This record gives sequence, structure tokens and C-alpha cells, in this order.
Amino acid sequence: MSATLPPLPSARSLAAALQRRELSCRELMQTCLARIERFNPQVNALVSLQPAEEMLRQADACDAQLTRGDAVGRLHGFPMAPKDFVATAGLPTTMGSPVFAKQVTPHDAIMVERLRRAGALFVGRSNTPEFGLGSHTYNTVFGTTRNAWNLGHAAGGSSGGAAVALALHMLPVADGSDMMGSLRNPAAWNHVYGLRPSLGRVPTGPGPELFFQQLGCEGPMGRTPEDVAWLLSVQAGYDARSPLSLAGDGEAFAQPLDSELRGQRIAWLGDLGGHLPMDPGVMSLCESALRHFDTLGCSVAPAVPAFDFNALWTAWLRLRGFIVAGALRGLHADPATRAQLKPEACWEIEQGERLSAAALHGAAVTRTQWHAALLKLFERFDFLVLPAAQVFPLPADVHWPREVGGRAMDTYHRWMEVTIGPSLAGLPAMAIPAGFSQAEGTRGLPMGLQLIGRPGADLDVLRMAHGWHQAVPFANVQPPLLQQ
Repeated sequence: MSATLPPLPSARSLAAALQRRELSCRELMQTCLARIERFNPQVNALVSLQPAEEMLRQADACDAQLTRGDAVGRLHGFPMAPKDFVATAGLPTTMGSPVFAKQVTPHDAIMVERLRRAGALFVGRSNTPEFGLGSHTYNTVFGTTRNAWNLGHAAGGSSGGAAVALALHMLPVADGSDMMGSLRNPAAWNHVYGLRPSLGRVPTGPGPELFFQQLGCEGPMGRTPEDVAWLLSVQAGYDARSPLSLAGDGEAFAQPLDSELRGQRIAWLGDLGGHLPMDPGVMSLCESALRHFDTLGCSVAPAVPAFDFNALWTAWLRLRGFIVAGALRGLHADPATRAQLKPEACWEIEQGERLSAAALHGAAVTRTQWHAALLKLFERFDFLVLPAAQVFPLPADVHWPREVGGRAMDTYHRWMEVTIGPSLAGLPAMAIPAGFSQAEGTRGLPMGLQLIGRPGADLDVLRMAHGWHQAVPFANVQPPLLQQ
């Protein structure tokens, strides 16, 4: 049996050790490469891996900068693997699609540009489903990413590769992106943290359309809330190329997260009054986890927004279809590329192309009303909490569940409806661990909660998550694979 590899320290402590020269960039790179060599063949989390000798050469160059006393960024010497969905110069950006299997973009997205400027070294890409569609990371280019806790189960998605790489300590921190739980679901399914930031907190682009696309965003993932905040301090901040980006920079997120949490009011939204079907064990596990808010001196009370959730789902379908069809309709129109698209992508495009102007406007009105309903709820509560998923991690060979809690799923993504509320409202929402399933067939698999804050309150969410991490007994439990 191979020797057990020790866990990686926190991102903040790694950065400090590197700058004090207590750890070299080469040593950190060697450590991460050893983990990648050990675990990645089993889980397929990282793809388009770069030659080890090249990565060590780059690490040596980072060490030379430190020796010269050059100013360095917060991620100096950090091995990272940008999600294979975001443009990264010099590396393949396949988006999990055979159509783009050989695409190498000539430019960085704004977020990747910031990672690079902060000193990150790109060892490869994290795997994603085709075009990021679906909460299960599989594609015909690289294959399936497997859950860090059980190789027979799915990693979640679309940031599944990032979550698994974190859970197995292959990377110090990881970037993800999120439209319909794409960052929150895999974080929950792999017992790590992931923040979907407020609308505009992390600028998107450059791209062909930067005004109407307001459902998807990029954000940070980590093994602790402090690690998430450390990465967000690099990702966040205004950029004129991203017209909806928020003013300011990410400096506040680099500060310690300790704060007084006593007296904070938590609304437990549960299954939205029975609207959301849940697999056996999900609700009981999440409700049991709520007691840890009591440890922090917070109060928890059930609450359900007064809203027509069927209308909200219809609005989601229309807005999402509009965005997906707008981005991919050219591939669908060409028979040669349409034949390479997965059925779910074709379905999304076809739904979007049938939209009328009136239907799209109606969806935008519903979204506005939903935002107002949540603001009303925040008059009584400081945070809202929901399960992070409606099912425990799927078997790896199941693309999506046809039934949840005895209810048939009428679309390929209806089983992740629990994530659409924060997305539509543009609110900060963080996946935090809730523990492990005790149900037959899913025993030992992770689940999480969504911790949702007021508009713009990303720092408050991170502070509460930090308190949570200190309070729960399962915070530092490691996947069995790490012990082998």
C-alpha cells in the first residue's frame, strides 16, 4: 500500500509560508503533482494536464522571484486548474464538447487573467459536463469525473472536477462557475465549500454578450471558508470590460473572517412547503445539521416565501433557454455540429428558440417579483438556508434521475430546482457541508446546505460559513481514498 499523503495546509497559510521561504514553490508543486499522480487516474477530476517538468520549471521561476524580493500576488506559486469552460490562453478550452475538443483560446477570461496575475500556475483544467449543462460531470471528450468519497457515484457539476480535486487535496483552491448550482452542488457532494457570489462580484467576460446573461457567474471553491475568501479576494473587483461588475476590489475578503455571530436569525426554507421533492434522508440530514447554528448563538425558524413556485420554475426555464439558445444556436443549426451535441443541449436550444418576446418579458417580471419577495423575507431574517441538492450523489453511470422522492422529473435538470432561487435573485449563496447520509444505498455520501445572504452580503455569508466550519464536528473529515 502506498504511503498516506498528508493534507495540504490552508491557502492563507500556504501563501504565508511561501513568502517567508519556509516552503518553496517547487516543493508545493511537487506535493500537488504527487497527489494528482496518485488520485487523478481514479477520479478523472483534472484534464489537459501539463508536463510535470514544465510545471516544475515554472515553480522554480516563482522561487527565483521570491529570492529577488520581487512583489508577488496572493496565489504566487499556487498550482491551479481553471475550469474547462472559461477561456485560458495557451491551454485547451473544450467546454466538454467534441466540437471544441482541439480549441486553444488565444486570450484569458478576466477571472483567469486575475489568477495568472496573482501568480497561479496552471497545471491543467478541471473537468466539466458538455457546455456546463447538467449537475453531473461527464462528457465524450474526457469521460466521467467520479465522487471523491465513493468512486461509484457522481461528482456533481458542472464544477465537478474542481470539487473533487479540492476534496483530494490535489489543488490548494479552485475556481468554479454556477448557473443552476454548478458550483454549489459539487461542493456539497464532495464535502467542500463553494460560493456563488453576488451578481457582478466576479466580473465575467470578455465575451460576445455581457448585458443580458445574468444567471451564470464564476466564483471560488475551497476546503474552508477562509480558503474560499482568499481566492475571492483575487477574483473580485470592478472591471470596465464587464459592465455589470460591482464597484470596489476584493481586499475585504483577504481579511480574517472571525466575527460575532450571536443573535443572527436564520430562515429554514426546507423543501419550500412541499414544493420540492427530496430523496429519502436529505431533509432529515439537513434539518439535523441546523442545530449547529444554535452552537453559534443563532436562531433558526421555518419560513417559506409567499410565492408561486411553479411560476418561478417556468420563468427559470425561459430565461435559461434564452441564454443557452443564444449561445449555442449556431452549433444546432449546422447538422454536422448538431450531431455532436448531447440531447440535453439540443433540448435547451430548441426550448429557447420557441420563446416569444412576451414570454421572455413575463419571465423577467416574475424574476423581479421573486427578488422583491426575498427582500421582504430579509426584513425578518439575516440569512436563508436551503438544502444544496435534492438527492445524494447519483450513481456515476446515471446521467440524471428520472424520479425524485416518488415524483417524475419532467426535464433533465428539474432535480436541481432547489438551486434556482439564489441564481434568479442574484444573491450570494454558499454551499456548506451538512454531514453524511445514513440512508440505505447512499450511506457515507456527503450533502450540504445553501447559506444565502442579502444582496451584496458576500462577506457576511463567508463569516457565517467560517463560524459554521468551526462549529460542526464533521468539518475536517477526509475522504477514505486519502487514507489509502
